[in-house]
Amino acid sequence: MLIALANTGIEVMVGVPNDQLLRLGQSRSTAADWINKNVAAYIPATNITYIAVGNEVLTTIPNAALVLVPALQFLQSALLAANLNTQVKISSPHSTDMISKPFPPSTATFNSTWSSIMFQYLQFLKNTESSFMLNAQPYYDYVKGQGVFPLEYALFRSLNPDSQIADPNTNLFYTNMFDAMVDATYSSMQTMNFTDIPVMVTASGWPCHGAPNELAANVDNALAYNTNLIHHVLNKSGTPSQPNNQVSTYIFELFNEDLRAGPVSEKNWGIMFPNATTTYTLTFEDMATTNTDSAALRGTFCVANSSAPPSALKQSLDWACGPGSANCSAIQPGQPCYKSDDILAVASYAFNDYYHKTQASGGTCNFNSTAMVTSTDPSHGSCIFAGSTGSNSSSGSEASGPVSPASFATQTQLLWLTHLVSTLLPILVFM
Repeated sequence: MLIALANTGIEVMVGVPNDQLLRLGQSRSTAADWINKNVAAYIPATNITYIAVGNEVLTTIPNAALVLVPALQFLQSALLAANLNTQVKISSPHSTDMISKPFPPSTATFNSTWSSIMFQYLQFLKNTESSFMLNAQPYYDYVKGQGVFPLEYALFRSLNPDSQIADPNTNLFYTNMFDAMVDATYSSMQTMNFTDIPVMVTASGWPCHGAPNELAANVDNALAYNTNLIHHVLNKSGTPSQPNNQVSTYIFELFNEDLRAGPVSEKNWGIMFPNATTTYTLTFEDMATTNTDSAALRGTFCVANSSAPPSALKQSLDWACGPGSANCSAIQPGQPCYKSDDILAVASYAFNDYYHKTQASGGTCNFNSTAMVTSTDPSHGSCIFAGSTGSNSSSGSEASGPVSPASFATQTQLLWLTHLVSTLLPILVFM
């Protein structure tokens, strides 16, 4: 991977796996060898800018807590010896579980169990001008909240006036859970008298599939979250308490992890399947510059569910073409998408038109469970669905659908690397 990323200009973060942390935190020479093997050997061709030391160490492997800061220090010494300390910064990603009572953000503090280690960690970041690495996953807080927070709040969607969420101590309004998590981190650092340490979000995303009891884990929500996250980061608005501090963010994750243990949702955070086809299509650009047929939905379609009763489909179709304001002219008699004996086909066209027009403002592909999201293009003949590579609608970026394993290398290079080079959302690489 590090060789493949050479000469692309992409900023790369290299990760120290948790199972190597103990050795690095106990031996200065081992840390030096690690830097030489995994960092120095690839610079300058590969633009390595950060090292993530472990992952959520304090909350997942607390027995290794005492070696975390020594590992950071030994690796920093090795960077200094290699004259790479200016280019490469070192930090360690933490879960929001480290923060006790994260809302309201203004009163958030780190778990007192780790006060001593957190002080040393923050002092290291301050001394080396590094960033606090935060894994901010609103999905988990939304699920654990069991209805305390509206789904719209977790997905960056507009809240109605009756659901506005404010910090009573600052009177700052929070339109999304992501910002609240970041501000809770800033407040936690300030409580320990540390300021001017930027927060970098090293993992944020949403699962696209889950078990029957994991209803929030679906393609519709995953597409909405990541699309809105990209838009939110690229508009450079910062957070309510830190409006001038843009939050560099890494999307979690590029591939689904089909062999990962745990709930079904844990295996399905990727924007690509392990066989290199896309779970849904994202565009890494400011969505404010695109039209209503969003480039983020190119290659993604909302179609009728074949298992839904015809009567329910008819009711949903009537709503889509009526109150939903979908453009249903193409499914009228004599038009290219009209099929008198196929309600699945005509309903799919109406559902998809509605979805593409309204997804950016909160529209979903549900229709009382009579619809679903798919990456299979339902277009046929002269009946072209919105989002199709055959669509005539303009878009800010080239559309991309599923790719075959045979064409993976070429298409991945053209699509993912080109987008990622030119945006603020770099690729996260773990060694």
